[in-house]
Amino acid sequence: MTVRLLPCGRRAVLVESDDVLGFQAALTRLAVDGIEELVPAARTLLVRFDPAVTDADRLGAVLRRVSPVDSAVAAAGEVVIPVVYDGEDLADVAAETGLSVTSLVERHTAGAYVSAFCGFAPGFAYLSGLDPALHVGRRATPRTRIPAGSVAIAGEYSAVYPSASPGGWRLLGRTDVPVWDVERDPPNLLPPGTRVRFEAVPS
Repeated sequence: MTVRLLPCGRRAVLVESDDVLGFQAALTRLAVDGIEELVPAARTLLVRFDPAVTDADRLGAVLRRVSPVDSAVAAAGEVVIPVVYDGEDLADVAAETGLSVTSLVERHTAGAYVSAFCGFAPGFAYLSGLDPALHVGRRATPRTRIPAGSVAIAGEYSAVYPSASPGGWRLLGRTDVPVWDVERDPPNLLPPGTRVRFEAVPS
């Protein structure tokens, strides 16, 4: 597996990897001295460190020896999200993919998802594992307001909108599960590495 290391200021190293979650899981298990935070993205992992404990050269030597572990094994427990599949884009996505609405829902609920990284808004988890048959582009014109709890897909990811916001993802349904709650500790229900399963429920 190819890993590329890039300096990122005085306190961080950016790791480019084909297996970001596996790399993150391996570093978490190793508990390397000086590492303060791991921030995953789609193809990179930001490794923040304490310069009083280590530096980029010493940390880089450690990072080059790391072998990713199976992130599915290392992931947190599975979260089941009940979904009412009545989204505004459901019929359009079915037509675009050549599937019936029933088949589309079956494929979406059959996916074994993992929270790959969070971004865009607090608690917005990009869930990898979407069936390739459901890989569709974003809407040409984003909506000005998507309700919290909307279950959506775009590209290779699925997601649950944590709060009302603009967005261009395709809406398949909705859930009452709050994926972001400031009164909860921690507030994020789907931190990176969490396994997720969607379950169809009646309205």
